[in-house]
Amino acid sequence: MAIDLVLRRDWNARPPRGDYTQLDSTKGVKVHYTGGKVDPGIVSDHNGCVALVQSIQGYHMDDNGWIDIGYSYVACPHMKVFEGRGLHHLPAANGPGLNAAHYAVLGLVGNSGLVQPPEGLLHAILDAVQHLRERGHAGKEIKGHRDGYSTDCPGEPLYAWVKRGAPRPTPPGPGPAAPPFPGRLLKYPPVMRGDDVRTWQRQMSSRGWDLEVDGAYGAGSREVCRRFQRQQGVADDGIVGPVTWRLAWEAPAS
Repeated sequence: MAIDLVLRRDWNARPPRGDYTQLDSTKGVKVHYTGGKVDPGIVSDHNGCVALVQSIQGYHMDDNGWIDIGYSYVACPHMKVFEGRGLHHLPAANGPGLNAAHYAVLGLVGNSGLVQPPEGLLHAILDAVQHLRERGHAGKEIKGHRDGYSTDCPGEPLYAWVKRGAPRPTPPGPGPAAPPFPGRLLKYPPVMRGDDVRTWQRQMSSRGWDLEVDGAYGAGSREVCRRFQRQQGVADDGIVGPVTWRLAWEAPAS
């Protein structure tokens, strides 16, 4: 499966405060969890994943004093992989003396809240592992953070999966067809990345909506989504982003 990579610029990562130590190759990858409470709401709200990754980077840089987020990549429940330190860069999350042997991949689950890793998250971890093998000279090992370091990480459910050999879940089938709107079958827009957000904001601004065109899908954009759906006679069903994007992309202006 192709990796769905969220580049640093797409999640508004802060620049590192120094140069990374370079890695030629590793024995493999160590899997991590957050060690704290993860809001289960991120499973249905990718913006929550973005915010969580940003907060983890802030903690690592501001509280730990690291030059950047400590992980090589971060996997989220939506089968997306956030670029952390990336390929051929020494991570900081495996523990003193252990970082050079393995890349570090974080799964966005914790010790409370979202504890059981969704299948999409497991797919994303394995996509990150494959990416590191193909482009980062990572070896075949997939281990938990606790292997060789005294910690509960990556938590019992995720570690049990690692100990089973990290099997890939059954590949997801095609999603449901987009529902019709005013007599037409409309397709969902592309994956909502920074450039897509900015395009959607321009389209909504041209319709007369007061919306800052900044490429960030924040609270203001979500409120415009809800109001636009109400205007179009579409109920707020918990997926305001995709529904509103579909309408704005393909439905004519009213």
